[in-house]
Amino acid sequence: MMSMKPKHDINRRQFLQQLGLGSISAFSLMAMSPLRAFAADDDKSLPAVGENAGAMTYRRQNGSGESISLLGFGMMRLPREQEEVDRLVDYAIAHGVNYFDTAPMYGGGRNEGVTGATLSRYPRDKYFVATKLSNQNRDLWPFERSKAMYENSFRQLRVDYIDYYLLHSIGGGGMGALQGRFIDNGMLDFLVKEREAGRIRHLGFSYHGDVRVFDYLLDQHEKYHWDFVQIQMNYLDWRHAGRRGRRGGDADAEYLYGRLEKLGIQAVIMEPIRGGSLANVSDEIREQLRAVHPDDSPAMWGFRWVGSHPNVLTTLSGMNRMEHLEENVRTFSPLQPCTEAENELLARIADQMAGFPTIGCTTCAYCMPCPYGVDIPGNFAFYNKAVTEKMLPLPEVTAADYAERQDAFIKAYREAIPAEKRATTCVDCGECLAKCPQQIRIPNQMSRIVELTRKKRPTPNHTRLQ
Repeated sequence: MMSMKPKHDINRRQFLQQLGLGSISAFSLMAMSPLRAFAADDDKSLPAVGENAGAMTYRRQNGSGESISLLGFGMMRLPREQEEVDRLVDYAIAHGVNYFDTAPMYGGGRNEGVTGATLSRYPRDKYFVATKLSNQNRDLWPFERSKAMYENSFRQLRVDYIDYYLLHSIGGGGMGALQGRFIDNGMLDFLVKEREAGRIRHLGFSYHGDVRVFDYLLDQHEKYHWDFVQIQMNYLDWRHAGRRGRRGGDADAEYLYGRLEKLGIQAVIMEPIRGGSLANVSDEIREQLRAVHPDDSPAMWGFRWVGSHPNVLTTLSGMNRMEHLEENVRTFSPLQPCTEAENELLARIADQMAGFPTIGCTTCAYCMPCPYGVDIPGNFAFYNKAVTEKMLPLPEVTAADYAERQDAFIKAYREAIPAEKRATTCVDCGECLAKCPQQIRIPNQMSRIVELTRKKRPTPNHTRLQ
C-alpha cells in the first residue's frame, strides 16, 4: 500500500520560502537575465533562444539531447476532415514544429488514428509524438485492459516506438485513483520496463487536480526517473490557480514549475492561454497590452510569457485554424522573451483578472456529453466572456443598472446557447464531476449561471430563463 505522505515532509509554502519566493515577486526573479528564476547556474542542456532569425526556437531535451520545438502541436481539437488536418500539420512541420501531442480519449477515440495518418506521411525521425494512458474509467484499470490501450496507441499512431508517453491526468480522483490506475495493477512498473526496452523513449505524466499526487510522484523521482511532466501554466495560474477552486491546496503553477526545475525535470506546458480565455481578454486589458506592443495579440503575450521560462521543453497549443497556427509560428520564430517590465505588467493584469469571479474551465470538453444535453463548456465560456467584458450584472451596481445589465446578459445568453443546452437543463446528476480535470463543481457553477437569470428587481415580472 502506497504511503499517503511524501518522503520529504515539506509543504508548498515552505518550498517557495526555500526558493526565496516568500517575500519577493517571482515575476521579478523571472526577469533576471536570462530568466532563470530557479536555475542555480548555466546549464548547457538549456537551449539558446532564437539562434537563427526567423527560425523556430528549440529546446534540448535534458536526457537525449533531442531538439524539441518550443511550440508543440496539441492535437485534441483537430478539424474532422483528414485533408484539413494534413494541411495544418504540413504547415507546422514546414515551419519547424516537431512535437505532436495526442491521447486515446481525444476526438471521441479517433484522434490517435488521425494523428498517425497525418504524421506517417513523414520520415519517423522528422517528428516526436506524445500520447497517454487514458485509463480514467475504472473498467480500464485492470492490467490487461490498460496494456491493451497502450498497445493500441502504437497501431493507431503507426509507430514502433513512442517518443513521449504520459500517465494521463494524474491527480483527478486523488491518491486512490493513482494507485488503482497505475500502481496496484502493475502498469507503472510495466511502462518503466517498456522505456528500458526502447518502446517508450521518455516517460512522464500530466497533472490535473490534487497536488498531493503531484508531490508523491515527484518524491518517487529516484525510483521512476521522470523524463518530463506536463502541467497547466500561464500568467494567471502562476500565482492564482490555487485560489480558483482546485483541490489539494495552493497548487499555483509557480509551485509546480519550481519543483520540477529544482529536480531537473523539464515541463511540457498545456493551457498556456487558459483554454482561450487569455486570448479573449477585456478591452481594458487589451489596451494595456497594446500600449506596449501595438501589433501583438493577447495570445502572443501569453505564449511569450510561457516560452520565456528556461525549463519549459515545449508549449502545447490546440491549433485547429490556420490563422492561429500562423500566428503561433511567428511568435516562436524566434521567441522574444518577456522583459522585466513586461513580466511586471502581466503580473498586475493577473492580479486584476483574479478578482473576477470566472469559472476555471479550459473548454477541454472531457465532461461531455452531458446525459441531459447541457452544453457545459459552452455555458462556462459564455459566462467567462460576460465577466471579462463586464457584461455581468454585479450586485454592487445600482438597482437600475443591475436590471439593465441583467437584461443584456439574459438576451445575449439566449442568443448564444440554445434552450435545450442551457444551465437550467442541469439536474445535478453529478456524472460530469469525475471527468473534469480542473475539479470544477459543475452543477454548482450551473446554479450560479441560473441565478443570474432570475430577476431580482422588485417587479411583478419575476421571470426565469426557460
